[in-house]
Amino acid sequence: MTKARLLRLSVVLVSIFMILLIIVYWDNVGTAHFYLHTSFSRPHSPGAIAAGEDWEALPDVDEFLAKLLSSSLKQNSSIPRKTEQLLVQGSNKPVVSNLEENVRGYDWSTHKDRNSLDQEKLQVERQRTLREFCANSSFTFPTKERSFDDIPNYELNHLIVDDRHGVIYCYVPKVACTNWKRVMIVLSESLLDQGVPYRNPLDIPREHVHNTSTHLTFNKFWRRYGKFSRHLMKIKLKKYTKFLFVRDPFVRLISAFRSKFELENEDFYRRFAIPMLKLYSNHTNLPTSVSEAFGAGLKVSFSDFIQYLLDPRTEKMAPFNEHWRQVYRLCHPCQIDYDFIGKLETLDEDAAYLLQLLKVDRLLRFPPSYRNRTASSWEDNWFAKIPLAWRQQLYKLYEADFVLFGYPKPENLLKD
Repeated sequence: MTKARLLRLSVVLVSIFMILLIIVYWDNVGTAHFYLHTSFSRPHSPGAIAAGEDWEALPDVDEFLAKLLSSSLKQNSSIPRKTEQLLVQGSNKPVVSNLEENVRGYDWSTHKDRNSLDQEKLQVERQRTLREFCANSSFTFPTKERSFDDIPNYELNHLIVDDRHGVIYCYVPKVACTNWKRVMIVLSESLLDQGVPYRNPLDIPREHVHNTSTHLTFNKFWRRYGKFSRHLMKIKLKKYTKFLFVRDPFVRLISAFRSKFELENEDFYRRFAIPMLKLYSNHTNLPTSVSEAFGAGLKVSFSDFIQYLLDPRTEKMAPFNEHWRQVYRLCHPCQIDYDFIGKLETLDEDAAYLLQLLKVDRLLRFPPSYRNRTASSWEDNWFAKIPLAWRQQLYKLYEADFVLFGYPKPENLLKD
């Protein structure tokens, strides 16, 4: 009887072990290569979790997976990587076929001596500010108190994973995310050009950059790993370098409006502009195409856009579009301990420093910034015709993003 029990137990254990091995090795794309990022020498504030620390705090399943993945890493560490070579000088300018990029234009001037900021201290201060307000019980906002396990799978779709270099990037639309996605494609080799991985970020066509199938994101883990997906996410969150870039919330809204409603965008016209024009400008019988609407002078005003954001009916229909959804809802900064917080206002310095910390600065450069980037100095003009009460309500809607990421309260817009 005892032998029979031992036999059954052995079969169960062997079965579990085989399932875990299959999970690790079955997929030849993206997460099949679990290159754990163990050599990153970033600065950590005292509260930060360094790679490889506190493994004993993991649940048993997590610990077992971690050891299994580490074993996989040792086996793969000797595989040569084609991307680990010096930056190849190629075409530095993209072929601008997209109207939005054409309108923006690129700043191709060289930027020397821009690393005057003490980046290490700056990162410590940004992370301290974020952690303090996440821990401050008197500062509240929706979803703040939930745990990582409470976040629905579909809300993890902005976390892009590069297993080759051990990097996780949470992208925020209207915060240089197109070019950061290009960087992630180059690093992860997730997209090929005639069978060869892209080397230069700007060679990657824009339509491929925003194709969701191009990137491995956390929300895809469930389909691949089932009930083990959250365990794998937590391991990667502890071991990998996590970063995001943010921007002044009101300036981001202006940029989103300019990009999606001042330029002809068929999708945004049908999904958002038509309802806004009907609800807030009392238009009826609107043209079905954006070109016809623009030709007839029918455009969404900034006032229409603000009303749409403040209208309680809006999110009863559907969550905010990612281009104006709050950063705390996209990237969950109180549930995920980010190692690097970049800002668009210091994009050049932050990008150079981050690539250096990731030890990939010899592989690629961050693409140049736009020369006519929406500036914070424009806020007064854009909000001049917006009623004071609306501005105050809008601030409350985006207050968490202002506070968590250290942006000053725009007092000049919130008082008469």
